[in-house]
Amino acid sequence: MILASAPQLLDHPCCDVINTFPWGFFLAVHIALFAVGAYLGARSFGVGERLLGWGFTLFALAEISYMTYHVNITQFLFAHTISEVLNAVAFLLIFAALANKAVVSWTSRPPGRARAADRTEVTR
Repeated sequence: MILASAPQLLDHPCCDVINTFPWGFFLAVHIALFAVGAYLGARSFGVGERLLGWGFTLFALAEISYMTYHVNITQFLFAHTISEVLNAVAFLLIFAALANKAVVSWTSRPPGRARAADRTEVTR
């Protein structure tokens, strides 16, 4: 069969390197990232930044989802699919919160700088 002789994507040298790490290493990475997300979420909620808070909370939840695979509660693809969706929504919420505060911009213009045509002067 032609497919049987095709190059196998899973027979790649990078996988050999990654597979040398113990499973606890990956669990520790996800625990550390969860702690960062939970801390930043709590800080954001504490100062009234709800969008940032929810973004970081979803990031922390994504890390919990990743961990479910490493402790054999879920399958790899299920855990990673849920995590990627949570991370995508978290990224959008964090970007929206930062754009709302003019830290980043939706356009290529530097944040906080309006075009001359967009500025309105109030005269009294």
